[in-house]
Amino acid sequence: MIMRIQPLAITSRAMNKNRQQRILCRTLRILAFSTLLAGCTALPAPKLESPHIYLLDAQPATKAAQVKRDLVLAVAMPHARSGFDTPQMAYLRQPHELEYFAANRWADAPPRMLWPLLVQALEQTGGFRAIVQTPGAIPADVRLDVELIRLQQDFGTRPSRVQLTLRAQLSDVRSKRVLGMKLFDEAQNAASDDAYGGVTTANQIMQRVLNHLTDFCLDASASP
Repeated sequence: MIMRIQPLAITSRAMNKNRQQRILCRTLRILAFSTLLAGCTALPAPKLESPHIYLLDAQPATKAAQVKRDLVLAVAMPHARSGFDTPQMAYLRQPHELEYFAANRWADAPPRMLWPLLVQALEQTGGFRAIVQTPGAIPADVRLDVELIRLQQDFGTRPSRVQLTLRAQLSDVRSKRVLGMKLFDEAQNAASDDAYGGVTTANQIMQRVLNHLTDFCLDASASP
């Protein structure tokens, strides 16, 4: 009987030793994982760059009209070509490939920012009985439609250049006759080769274009 019990005792002690080793290994693994997790959570979170928001806010120095026309001019909401009806700021690095700045954008789509600028510039001329936005309750005599063809910064040249192209059409509301149509295409070297330099230059170009556009409206509406 003694010979039978002794192997069982040895086996039991071996099993206990193996179980203790497994528990120790598992505990060490848990501690190692906890240490690694604590180290990861202590790392600073990556900083996300806040977007820079820019305005299209040109202030045209329009001249007063010599003759005031007894006309109500309706300014329609401008529309844009594909790729430019968005708050994203467009630029080029090579021809035909439109890209957008990642951390820089317009406060609104350029056509929507252009609309009040058009109204303000035309009101400053004093050349019409009233300037209204359409659609509106006040009937109009003539209507201005503007299309934004492009507003982009071209980095294919050094220094980069800002390009702005608008097409304007003035029509007689009653007869639906086109009184005039004109393309305004301007380009200028950017103040600096970055988004802010492009914005500054875009507003300078827009100021000139608005001056030319008000002259166009006054001339085309001379005899509706």
